Amino acid sequence: MRFFLAIILLLPVTDVDAQFTDEDPSPASAQLVRKEVVQLQVGIIVRSTGSPLKGVEGTMPIPVDWPEQKVKVINEEASSEVRRISYDVVGDTVKRMVVQIPFIRAGESAQAMVTFECTRYHIVAPEETSQYKIPKKITPKIRKYLGPSPSIETKNGKIRKLAREIIRDVQGDWAKVEAIYDWVRNHVEYKNGPLKGAYQALKDGDGDCEELSSLFIAFCRVNGIPARTVWVPGHCYPEFYLDDAEGEGHWFPCQAAGTRAFGSMPEYRPILQKGDNFRVPEKKGRQRYVSEQLKIVDVMGPNSPKVEFVREVLTN
Repeated sequence: MRFFLAIILLLPVTDVDAQFTDEDPSPASAQLVRKEVVQLQVGIIVRSTGSPLKGVEGTMPIPVDWPEQKVKVINEEASSEVRRISYDVVGDTVKRMVVQIPFIRAGESAQAMVTFECTRYHIVAPEETSQYKIPKKITPKIRKYLGPSPSIETKNGKIRKLAREIIRDVQGDWAKVEAIYDWVRNHVEYKNGPLKGAYQALKDGDGDCEELSSLFIAFCRVNGIPARTVWVPGHCYPEFYLDDAEGEGHWFPCQAAGTRAFGSMPEYRPILQKGDNFRVPEKKGRQRYVSEQLKIVDVMGPNSPKVEFVREVLTN
């Protein structure tokens, strides 16, 4: 008997904005310092456990260039079963590696691995911040970071009321964002656990890096400050967006969970993606991040395949 099965496996997991400088920095500019080069291996291994597989396609998000990160491919390997490795883009901030495998014989396996070299810089906040303002004119590319996202409930009444209260008596737009940042860190205790969203973290008074980041982002967006999530291996943190004196927009990071870092980021792990509201072709509804996915057109027998997605920071 032949079994026909379509499989989608989901595992949790550009544009480039001018914002930092590493040459002749002024006190009003964020700076890139202390670069470090790390390697990230991304790939897929598909094993047939007794039943041939037909029409296998795996997709995996991969790192791309950002002002604080430069990326290049240093190695690409694939078994003979792989037809090709290509790349596509989701939204305007996520790039995916696409692996196509027409057929895998019973009891055999196929794999594809790409190794990326990621040069990552620490970010140091500007010394002078009085010039930075909440944007008055928002481009379509930035406007999407002002509305609700999965687990970032900007329309929730309690979130909206508190967001405005936090900055009511604060002078200066940079200081307003910092007041939001300090409020979240002072009132929401770090506690690792399953995703529960910004409102539930506010209600419970605890959450992990996703909840602290989501609540900070929600408070910012309610106050007209664009903000988004940055994803690195095993962690995430938020960025916020302000205009300088010339009206040019800049993204600044902050560490919602962990050592205090506002407008700065002492992080070397490769940036996997930025954003928190994606339309993924293989999924219905909005997604918080772009996850690894696998589609198999036909499992020609009773045995399910074994699939391993690889995303590993390699040691030197």
